[in-house]
Amino acid sequence: MRVLLSSYGSRGDVEPLVALAVALKALGAEAILSLPGDEEFVELTHRAGVEMIPALMPVKRWIAEMGPVAKTDFPRVISTMMTGQLEAIGSAAKGCDAIVATGLVPSAAAAQAVAEKMGIRYEHLSLCPLYLPSTHHKPFPFPGHPLPEGVTDNAALWAHNIKVIHSIFGGPVNAGRESVGLKPVSNVRDYVFTPHPWLASDPVLWPWEKTEICDPVVTAAWILPDTRPLPSDLIAFLDAGERPVYVGFGSMTVPTAKAAGQAALDAVRALGLRAVVGKGWADLGLIDDRGDCFAVGDLNQQKLFPRMAAVVHHGGAGTTTTATRAGAPQVIVPQIVDQPYWAGRVAGLGIGAAHDGPSPTFESMTAALKVALAEETRLRAVAAAERSPGDGAMKAARLLLSGK
Repeated sequence: MRVLLSSYGSRGDVEPLVALAVALKALGAEAILSLPGDEEFVELTHRAGVEMIPALMPVKRWIAEMGPVAKTDFPRVISTMMTGQLEAIGSAAKGCDAIVATGLVPSAAAAQAVAEKMGIRYEHLSLCPLYLPSTHHKPFPFPGHPLPEGVTDNAALWAHNIKVIHSIFGGPVNAGRESVGLKPVSNVRDYVFTPHPWLASDPVLWPWEKTEICDPVVTAAWILPDTRPLPSDLIAFLDAGERPVYVGFGSMTVPTAKAAGQAALDAVRALGLRAVVGKGWADLGLIDDRGDCFAVGDLNQQKLFPRMAAVVHHGGAGTTTTATRAGAPQVIVPQIVDQPYWAGRVAGLGIGAAHDGPSPTFESMTAALKVALAEETRLRAVAAAERSPGDGAMKAARLLLSGK
């Protein structure tokens, strides 16, 4: 069986598919990845020993070129991605028996259209319960499309969500479909997400509750094993004192991420603690040569986080899951989209603190760190890690190959 795994998004959207590709390969299947051509993703797939075919363009380039356009002509941005991904995914999918897709809606819609055109299986992947219809939570409100005032019934809000998503994406998505000879659809959300989307999410962090309006295929989070050793100079730093606090904001490029990183570093130092600073896409770094902080690039967080007193981050699904599995208390400073919801889950479980908004002050960050560094928080974080079910990628690979 030959499977194409498609995503267009950040590291958190990409790495789970690489994990699935590794699991499929271990079971004797052939897995090809269609991903943004950012150097980080190229290195990731090379390290995992799986084949990658570059998608539309690197995400960093997309942000630089299309970010300003989105403020004035968002339909054009959607259309550009839909058209580009139809071509890229269509080329990568030749000879494939199935496509599994996640990431931004236009990219997933393009993958679905390619699968339909080729007459092959299509599965949609969600990495967070927030995006799937449920009577147990409200839908994410798209910018410019707030949830209707006075409506408290979640089923009604999700029915409204169908109209919102179609109003945003319907025109460009259907234009793309018609360009390859497919009929337009009247409900982009349900058609792209399918009646049985796959959900790869840690059930300790956010358990899926059964609902009549969505019936997903639920697995645990898809985890790509990382065997890289930590750099020797970092190990020397870790061994030279008490456990430091990790500060990093992953693939976030928004201006608030860099400012949040600095506020976190100031608070860590004021508490007399050391820090490991993850540079990330916000290019965080050190402001002086004092020996209490150590800056790192891409490295093995699965080995690093268990050695941290706390992990300060943006609340992406991947980082939140890695920190939870490591038993590390967390401070989440959410920046966009689903991150406030992950922050709420961490705070609700008592395994960390959720900052209110993306721009902490010295005072607010200090208060959040004190919560995370409390002994009772640490004990709950360790207990949560012990309950984690482990990797769900192999379960998903077996289900996929069995045809279920």
